[in-house]
Amino acid sequence: MHPHLHTKTNRGCEEVMTALDECHARGFIHKLFGGCNDIKTQVNKCLRAERLERTAKNRELAKQKREKTLAMWKEIDENS
Repeated sequence: MHPHLHTKTNRGCEEVMTALDECHARGFIHKLFGGCNDIKTQVNKCLRAERLERTAKNRELAKQKREKTLAMWKEIDENS
């Protein structure tokens, strides 16, 4: 299962997601016999890569915020 596809956070996967939508539009039987499996795998890989990129960026931002907070507490302790 994947999240909602066409969102602002998934812009890098737009081509693959459009291909998956087109494949799904071919009908139920096409999907039933695995006609969209390869494209679905590509979508999953693309979404995973974007998620990993986002989490790395968020982790770095959180680290910077934490360092700033610790510096502020250190300054407060020194001035008390």
